[in-house]
Amino acid sequence: MADRGVDLAVLPKEVREQLAELELELSEGDITQKGYEKKRAKILAPFVPQTQNVDVSIKLAPGLSSDATSSPNVIPVAAPRQHRAHRSGGTRDDRYRSDIHTEAVQAALARHKEEKMALPMPTKRRSAFVQSSAENCTPPDTSSASEDEGSLRRRQAAISAMLAQNLQSPEYWINRSVQSSSTSSSASSTLSHGDGKTHNHNHSQGQTSVLADVLAHTRIESSSSSSVPPDVTSTVPQDRNSRVDLPPNIVVKGMSRGQSRSSMMDTAGGVPAHSRVSTKIQQLLNTLKRPKRPPLNEFFVDDTEEIVEVPQPDPNTPRPEGRQIIPVKGEPLGVVSNWPPALQASLARWGATQAKSPALTALDITGKPLYTLTYGKLWSRSLKLAYTLLNKLGTKNDPVLKPGDRVALVYPNSDPGMFWVAFYGCLLAEVIPVPIEVPLSRKDAGSQQIGFLLGSCGVGLALTSEVCLKGLPKTQNGEIMQFKGWPRLKWVVTDTKYLTKPSKDWQPHIPTANTDTAYIEYKASKEGTVMGVAVSKISMLTHCQALTQACNYCEGETLVNVLDFKKDSGLWHGVLASVMNRIHTISVPYSVMKACPLSWVQRVHVHKARVALVKCRDLHWAMMAHRDQKDTNLSSLRMLIVADGANPWSVSSCDAFLNVFQSHGLKPEMICPCASSPEAMTVAIRRPGAQGTPLPARAILSMAGLSHGVIRVNTEDKNSALTVQDVGHVMPGALMCIVKPDGPPMLCKTDEIGEIVLNSRAGGTMYYGLPGVTKNTFEVIPVNSGGTPIGDVPFTRTGLLGFIGPGSLVFVVGKIEGLLSVSGRRHNADDLVATALAVEPVKTVYRGRIAVFSVTVFYDERIVIVAEQRPDANEEDSFQWMSRVLQAIDSIHQVGLYCLALVPANTLPKTPLGGIHVSETKQHFLEGSLHPCNILMCPHTCVTNLPKPRQKQPVGVGPASIMVGNLVAGKRIAQASGRDLGLIDDQEQSRKHQFLSEALQWRAQTDPDHVLYMLLNAKGVAVSTATCSQLHKRAEKITAALLERGGINTGDNVVLLYPPGIDLIAAFYGCLYAGCIPVTVRPPHPQNLAATLPTVRMIIDVSKAACILTTQTLMKILRSKEASASVNIKTWPNILDTDDLPRKRPSQIYKPPTAEMLAYLDFSVSTTGMLTGVKISHSAVNALCRSIKLQCELYSSRQIAICMDPYCGLGFVLWCMSSVYSGHQSILIPPMELETSLPLWLSTLSQYKIRDTFCSYSVMELCTKGLGTQTEALKARGVNLSCVRSCVVIAEERPRLALTQSFSKLFKDLGLSPRAVSTAFGARVNLAICLQGTAGPDPSTVYVDMKSLRHDRVRLVERGAPQSLPLMESGTMLPGVRVIIVNPETRGPLGDSHLGEIWVNSPHNASGYYTIYGEESLQADHFNTRLSFGDTETLWARTGYLGFVRRTELLDASGDRHDALFVVGSLDETLELRGLRYHPIDIETSVSRAHRSIAESAVFTWTNLLVVVVELSGSEQEALDLVPLVTNVVLKEHHLIVGVVVIVDPGVIPINSRGEKQRMHLRDSFLADQLDPIYVAYNM
Repeated sequence: MADRGVDLAVLPKEVREQLAELELELSEGDITQKGYEKKRAKILAPFVPQTQNVDVSIKLAPGLSSDATSSPNVIPVAAPRQHRAHRSGGTRDDRYRSDIHTEAVQAALARHKEEKMALPMPTKRRSAFVQSSAENCTPPDTSSASEDEGSLRRRQAAISAMLAQNLQSPEYWINRSVQSSSTSSSASSTLSHGDGKTHNHNHSQGQTSVLADVLAHTRIESSSSSSVPPDVTSTVPQDRNSRVDLPPNIVVKGMSRGQSRSSMMDTAGGVPAHSRVSTKIQQLLNTLKRPKRPPLNEFFVDDTEEIVEVPQPDPNTPRPEGRQIIPVKGEPLGVVSNWPPALQASLARWGATQAKSPALTALDITGKPLYTLTYGKLWSRSLKLAYTLLNKLGTKNDPVLKPGDRVALVYPNSDPGMFWVAFYGCLLAEVIPVPIEVPLSRKDAGSQQIGFLLGSCGVGLALTSEVCLKGLPKTQNGEIMQFKGWPRLKWVVTDTKYLTKPSKDWQPHIPTANTDTAYIEYKASKEGTVMGVAVSKISMLTHCQALTQACNYCEGETLVNVLDFKKDSGLWHGVLASVMNRIHTISVPYSVMKACPLSWVQRVHVHKARVALVKCRDLHWAMMAHRDQKDTNLSSLRMLIVADGANPWSVSSCDAFLNVFQSHGLKPEMICPCASSPEAMTVAIRRPGAQGTPLPARAILSMAGLSHGVIRVNTEDKNSALTVQDVGHVMPGALMCIVKPDGPPMLCKTDEIGEIVLNSRAGGTMYYGLPGVTKNTFEVIPVNSGGTPIGDVPFTRTGLLGFIGPGSLVFVVGKIEGLLSVSGRRHNADDLVATALAVEPVKTVYRGRIAVFSVTVFYDERIVIVAEQRPDANEEDSFQWMSRVLQAIDSIHQVGLYCLALVPANTLPKTPLGGIHVSETKQHFLEGSLHPCNILMCPHTCVTNLPKPRQKQPVGVGPASIMVGNLVAGKRIAQASGRDLGLIDDQEQSRKHQFLSEALQWRAQTDPDHVLYMLLNAKGVAVSTATCSQLHKRAEKITAALLERGGINTGDNVVLLYPPGIDLIAAFYGCLYAGCIPVTVRPPHPQNLAATLPTVRMIIDVSKAACILTTQTLMKILRSKEASASVNIKTWPNILDTDDLPRKRPSQIYKPPTAEMLAYLDFSVSTTGMLTGVKISHSAVNALCRSIKLQCELYSSRQIAICMDPYCGLGFVLWCMSSVYSGHQSILIPPMELETSLPLWLSTLSQYKIRDTFCSYSVMELCTKGLGTQTEALKARGVNLSCVRSCVVIAEERPRLALTQSFSKLFKDLGLSPRAVSTAFGARVNLAICLQGTAGPDPSTVYVDMKSLRHDRVRLVERGAPQSLPLMESGTMLPGVRVIIVNPETRGPLGDSHLGEIWVNSPHNASGYYTIYGEESLQADHFNTRLSFGDTETLWARTGYLGFVRRTELLDASGDRHDALFVVGSLDETLELRGLRYHPIDIETSVSRAHRSIAESAVFTWTNLLVVVVELSGSEQEALDLVPLVTNVVLKEHHLIVGVVVIVDPGVIPINSRGEKQRMHLRDSFLADQLDPIYVAYNM
């Protein structure tokens, strides 16, 4: 930064050269930005003080104005122009420079400015993309032009002082940075987003931002430093078991939603109105409300099938009106007497007769001539090589090479001489050369495809030079590395010293040119496949003749070639035609051009060259650097061939070059653009005009017309015009047509754009080794509008799009491979690049490197633009640039962009000459390995073919739903029931024990020493057991304490706060004995009280508990100082610890007067964040225990193992009550013990030979993920699971089929029967509806169509059908349970296999919600509901879950056909989008498949926007890769557009104890800006 005021013009020459060298290193990526700045400062240090006062207000030269990528600390001045030229010109943008176009783009943007779009800027965690460190981060206030080292030191001192002062008080800078950033709560983000006006650029803020930058670094190392706001969503970052059960602003069932949220401002469904995230979303919604330009082509008719309809063409689209085109003939190919019979014959002739004549001059890196190869040397060396290849490799009887074999030529661009010798040596030996690029590493872009080329050509031998061979990557033992996808190659070095002089009698065989292949030129297709175009000997010769005639080559001329001599025009003119005409070629390699862009102009001047062969890039570079050369003279040129003149954007380069060099003797008529393609070789070339003849006219075409494939001269809208220059006339001896680019090759009309096809003896003959593809390209016979062929001569497709203008001039407007077809319109990738570059990319885009391609998403192509971002570009400028590119492309091309991404400089895959490898870039984009640093997705604006939103039909019970017996509208009513509870054998015992408390007393008397419970620790040791009498006595002690110390009255609620174990069970029975009502609550997590304690507090408050029973440790926690930070600890109810109770017996044990009295309250947090407490009566407990006993055949000699949390639902019943009722022994395994010893549960099953075990999904997931790879080790330890008859997952959700299946598969090796694993289903209104017991048939699986499911229909499909979703039956109905499927709106019963709400009737239904305000209506609605028609007497409870019943072919225990219940998902959780009903889990399943680094995902909606939260398990640089992949997959599989993609750290998505995602909790945290996301992308 020290050189801010240095005028580079006054520096000594060698210093300027050092700087240029340095710039080169930076641009090549050989040095980091930081290293560059350090070295640069060092070089300039001596000159800083002296040049401080130089006037730096030098005006930019016109050539630089829109284009010089001047970094902020370089003032562009005249002198060092040539050194910086390559930086600004770079490798692509020069071709697209057009002042007219730039003006057009600026005008279009100005129009947009008036209707200013407020795009929400993405939120980014700073640490994720640190590009600069504190030293070179300029704070906003240092805008002074020069800053000497002193002030730099002062600034560093200020920083360190501030650090010292503020590290003690993190609040200070947290507040600071939060004020200065409008989007992210993380302290490390000080980016000023959006509105910059609010910033006072005072000094302290500048310091803050530097400081935050320093801290951004510390942030990476320790993400748990003091700077991070407390993470409210997870208890321990990585552990998914001990999770929060409750969001802070929870809705308590029983309170109306309005009341509970009324304390908040109601702007956003209970979200504080000032929340920053929601303002972003509001901004996004406002942007999306703007009308879309393209009309909505309704793609779908929404019937039972969604049929993709072809969009109707717009009646206003321009159509071609001309007559059908007539093929155009080139001039006849003249016959000259001394033309050689074959190309090798020319070489032989010149080698013998003109041995001293120069053939080739090669340059060194500085642009000075290195060596000159004469025709004599070229001939003798080629001869030696030919002899060596045929006779010296292998033995006489078994030669390695035979004529006709293919050989790879691997030579660097800086060594033309070796290549010439190798090429002609191969021709003389009649082996077929295949020139390829030098592979530099295993990972070269497209290197695998080159392997495909070598394979398809059957290449086994590679020729190279000694120097090149040394540079190839080697393995450790010195062998050349096997490149990815390459066949095995033998390498042969062709330096002269290794060649053998042919024997006297040996002569090369030079036959007259025939149709055998002479050489193979490689070509990459749009998809990136590399194919070899075979050129026959006769084609090669004819092409040289045609070029000689068209370019009027004469013997002994000099030609300067800047192009790659291995292929294309560089090979055809610079290696082949030049030898035929004894031309002296001066080869200027790419590396010289980079160091000295003027070198080719100097060579023309020095050698008085007649012809120069260049690309637009070279014109541009020379122009940028020409000021250094006052005395160059180009008057000797008669032809300046512009090889990529077919690119429409070449016009401006040619004009600008002429403008600069006309004064140096360049004549306008010398500029000769040409069009060529690898298949047809040279297609057309402009012949040099005579002096003074008028120059050909330009075509100014309408871009809108072009997109519809028609030619319309643009008159009115100058902004969207494309200026095209002609590429001259058809080649001599060729015939040209224009045909439609897709479908059959139909001739175009005269005003229609089509693909140019060519018939000529001088083109390629086939794709070598690929006969199928060859036919479609090299043997095309055009047809007329009636479909009849116009003749029998085959044409070759050139891949060029264009038309034939007046005077048979050929115009090219683009290439097939750059074609993007969006909604029936065609756009050219190059045109889009040009538009993007015209949007002042100077601050943002690195060296103009932009790639454009399309990806197919949802039945159409979508345009993606990827650009490299300059290392010093800031967030705001980049985002600004991206949003302006969107607007410019929308204005000028009338097409929406799908995605715009910026990647760090020098990271896009490169082609050998440094351009961008587009197909590889596309591959990276689709694989998610592009690693962008900025991304903007616009699916809302460009996806216009979504199906129509569904209109809901009015609900009414019509005559169609009349019931006949048990049929609804001709279908069996969807209902199912478990076995009858029947009469229990022991009448006496059951009458005696209506209550569990009595059952326990009876067991304590009759079988006191029978062990009911055994609790295991992490080592698998039984830490405590309880026999019947021990449990009874413990319960009595607790009862006595409650009555004495707790002062409890009958019917009071008592909270039990215990870790999973026997204390909890004893306390439960203690409460029953005392006549009070137990409420079990999960204890707070000691490491995360702030998140878990409020939940405990809330349940205690809502349940109006009179007393808390707990352990001593937990009691200390409740009263601790830490606890007081999150709740008021002074207002706890009476707390009793039950650790050391006196041995007292209560005077009496309470017996409830009726069985309808409450036994306990079951509180649980639903996934939607609702806290619900349900009342369970004694009769329900009894009925449920009886049901489970029958279903699982439990009796006192049995053992079961339970590994799940015992706080609510069926888990609590199994843990606390079932054993006391049935007398079996329960082995209790607290799930948290699995965290220290994963195999605990499985080894317990094996050790105790357990037949029945119950677990939760989180336990199953832990085992699957943690033990999946260790089955062998477990086997070795003797773990055997063949004893397990049923392993039931207890849950209140749709069965997780993928998880249960992978669990079964993984542990099959340990003897686990595939039939053992099943699931249970319960809901709040009934804790256990289904439970796979021992008697019923195995659970069945069906596949349903996801599209139908969104329409609330069930359509069964075959396994593997597209869009199919597997659903597993939720286990067999419990005895005594009946379910029916009901339409939730009409409340009428539905038929078999229809989707509806599951209603349940059973003796163990809960008796209602425990409400504070006693809203009986809500309670009645859920618990005592009648059908609207049919059986209107029965009382049902509504589960709130959608599902269907299906009668299967299987038989149940009683011999009837089995009715299976399939649960689809909770009604509360479903997302209503576009009138359809989505289940979050289905979208999440798709999202999790999108990329390997997605650990977990969750979706929710907010104001009709779909928000996807993704946990990233990879490195943070992958964060932005996920945004397009997530958007693509949801669009493709669910026809939904994602509104916001949030990327977070692993473990952020909150999960409750049952392993269910708490999506509403996540939503609230997101809207309150508490997630500390890595990145938030707002899709436009």
